[in-house]
Amino acid sequence: MDSARGQLLIAGPTLKDPNFWRTVVLVVEHTAEGALGLVLNRPSQSKVGEAVPQLVALTGADDEVRIGGPVNRSAVIVLADFEDRHDAALIAFDNVGVLSSDAAFDLDKAGVRRARVFAGHSGWGPGQLDGELDRGDWILEPANYGDAFTQTPEQLWQTVLERKGGSYALVARMPEDPSLN
Repeated sequence: MDSARGQLLIAGPTLKDPNFWRTVVLVVEHTAEGALGLVLNRPSQSKVGEAVPQLVALTGADDEVRIGGPVNRSAVIVLADFEDRHDAALIAFDNVGVLSSDAAFDLDKAGVRRARVFAGHSGWGPGQLDGELDRGDWILEPANYGDAFTQTPEQLWQTVLERKGGSYALVARMPEDPSLN
């Protein structure tokens, strides 16, 4: 098994699960025990200032809380760009990773340059993500900073597929319901 940590999982056109339809998931952890990811392109209707005001110093009051996935939506996860990657609980790629719950209560010591707040996460049990990848449910693409902190989440699925190029750029232009084409 190759780890998909630091990769984007781009929902393939045949993936119909409504939790993941046309999503882009950043894989934060992927081991033999399972995987953890955050959906990058699913904003909620909640603002950080309303939902978790103690994190406003990291993001600003008007930043949207993103829906990280269907698992434990009442839990908050902070994806951040760290000044020192050793301050992260988990690193996905470069200096981008997850803020530890201890650091979230001591923001002065968090060493965060930028952050995004997520409600819930995406999770896979042992071998589950590998099976989905083998089945072709997901398209892999290396993550970059712009993906993790996109200001246009509604365009991320299409943007990443177009960046990947080739036949993936054609998939990016598929209508939501190809039967209507």
